Amino acid sequence: MSHRRAVALMVLATLLWSIAGVVTRHLEAARSFEVTFWRSLFNALSLLAILVPLRGAALFRDILRGDRTIWFSGLCWALMYTAFMVALTLTSVANVLVAMSSGPLLTALFARIFLGHRLPGRTWGAIAAAALGIGWMFGADAAGDASGSSLLGTLVALGVPLGSSANFTLLQHAASQVRGSSARQDMLPAVLLGAILSAALALPLAWPLQASAHDLGLLALLGTVQLAIPCLLVVRLSRELPATELALLALLEVIFGVLLAWVGAGEAPSGSTLAGGAMVLAALVANHLGGQVPRR
Repeated sequence: MSHRRAVALMVLATLLWSIAGVVTRHLEAARSFEVTFWRSLFNALSLLAILVPLRGAALFRDILRGDRTIWFSGLCWALMYTAFMVALTLTSVANVLVAMSSGPLLTALFARIFLGHRLPGRTWGAIAAAALGIGWMFGADAAGDASGSSLLGTLVALGVPLGSSANFTLLQHAASQVRGSSARQDMLPAVLLGAILSAALALPLAWPLQASAHDLGLLALLGTVQLAIPCLLVVRLSRELPATELALLALLEVIFGVLLAWVGAGEAPSGSTLAGGAMVLAALVANHLGGQVPRR
């Protein structure tokens, strides 16, 4: 696969991811963990429909006999699935997406710690600037939210970049093993495992279920189009693009998601969210552009 095609597919994945916020705002009765349960359940069913014809019985053998890499990746997916939807029910789409935008910098840190990648000075500066932007948003939430739900939602949303950074780093490690030996570790079953774990963990907290038929249709859309398809794309693209580039391209979800929620649900982002998000995005873009300057 060419680099240009890999980047184009990653942009498509972020566009599909970004519909979650605007679709969630049109739910009628489903809330919090019930939203997580149904989306994860439909995600698991969609993945089964896609992967079983491709893998057959080997799919379940890979999960049951898989090494700890697959299970750890599955836990990362489950954390991402759960934290994202719960956070959307607690705070604005923009707050959730800005909190998630710290993912590339966390990925860079994880790659430094676990893969031994060296970080240039500009990346450390970007990490500091992004932390300042996130802190700005947290401070505004704490000052203007009497109930504390918005601040809690932003904190829950941080579970997504933590899970994604660990997952991107793990996928990169698995991809390097594929290139370095004849053995191939198939990470696609981990996406299915994460969906099953997320649904199983959310069900007791979601009971009794109250979703309407209208809600189920929207959640089926999220489980299939917004989650299953782009997640499978990302696992495949982890063999083509570096972890930091994957995480940087994933930032497009912030732009797409905020715009869709603004246009499709009338949810305008607050000034503090825009300011904090601008600081994070500016730090990431500056870090990326700095890496493109040729050295003498």
